[in-house]
Amino acid sequence: MYTDPAVIQFIDDHFVPVRVHVHDQADEFKRLGAKYNAQWTPTVLVIDSQGEERHRIEGFLPAAAFLAQLALGLGHSAFARSDFAEAERWFRQVVERYPDTDAAPEALYWAGVARYKATGDAASLHETAQQFQQRYQSTSWATKASVWN
Repeated sequence: MYTDPAVIQFIDDHFVPVRVHVHDQADEFKRLGAKYNAQWTPTVLVIDSQGEERHRIEGFLPAAAFLAQLALGLGHSAFARSDFAEAERWFRQVVERYPDTDAAPEALYWAGVARYKATGDAASLHETAQQFQQRYQSTSWATKASVWN
């Protein structure tokens, strides 16, 4: 299904992939599509062990952008488990490895939130807002973080 070696390795290392084909498995696609409100293909869902959706990727992306979204999904999954240190690690990985992707500003925002949730120290939010002044200034994530200045 995926041809990029880095994507294949990342998925093998971090996920239990399940593929449901819209035509070849029409009944299962219909059932899961209804359960998870999948309206378009491809739709890639990061689902936790309880079957809860933690992140959604719709449409095709180049490898770097797709990897960034997958890592963002792992961060959101860790955050939902209240494992804020792991969540921050995933979010920071997105910013460091994939800084030019659409996922990076969102990851920067959530990295600051995860650190705050882990420590209770509001300085982490202020530091995140400062980082947005240096990068990703014109994003909605920068606007959301602006109240932390």
